[in-house]
Amino acid sequence: MVDFLLNITYNENTKNASYQVQQKVGVCMNTIITIGRQFGSAGREIGEKVAEYFGIKCYDKELLIRAAQESGFCEEMIQNHDERPTNSFLYNLVMDTYSFGYNASSFVDMPISHKVFLAQFDTIKKIADEGPCVIVGRCADYALESYPNVVSIFIRADMEDRIRRVATRLDLTDAKAKDLINKTDKKRASYYNYYTNKKWGEAASYELCLNSSELGVQGTAKAIEQYILLKESIEKEARNIV
Repeated sequence: MVDFLLNITYNENTKNASYQVQQKVGVCMNTIITIGRQFGSAGREIGEKVAEYFGIKCYDKELLIRAAQESGFCEEMIQNHDERPTNSFLYNLVMDTYSFGYNASSFVDMPISHKVFLAQFDTIKKIADEGPCVIVGRCADYALESYPNVVSIFIRADMEDRIRRVATRLDLTDAKAKDLINKTDKKRASYYNYYTNKKWGEAASYELCLNSSELGVQGTAKAIEQYILLKESIEKEARNIV
């Protein structure tokens, strides 16, 4: 049943971990991984490391580029509406449209925010249909909730670590970094809560939640890899028993 070995070396002082995962038997990776993340938690970097390990693609901003190409919208328009909250009236309208299908006439009459939302959802489904991948943000877990091979993950981190990471990356003061973190998280939460009927960042909304401050970026990526390998191994054994 066990398809891998995990060796861990952990430094208590630096909270850095080095891992060596050895696959004993070839594992057919068949999982689509969606990652929600707090701003500054290194969710994108973790997703990229997981994708690299499994030899699959990671979609973050790349999803926006593809959505623009496939929908005919300019990339700037897609980015301007990316993970932005909407009001409840627009939410109800767009979800009704998405649930019952939409024709050319109804699509033309939609506000631009509706069109961008639907373009992203359609692109997420097309990407998932192509095979295993990692998709960061954009309510991908909700868009793919009917897919049986999806693992939804949420990455958080301690505020001091997030401030340090954002301040360094964007050359901001700690105060400005914290303000940007709070504003970005608020937008992401509003967007997610409207479109999914779930709560952004709450454990019940995801299959797996991890704190990247505890394991570090590399360790968090390896924890996800281990979880995927173990889950697929268990599912494979269950199929063989049946």
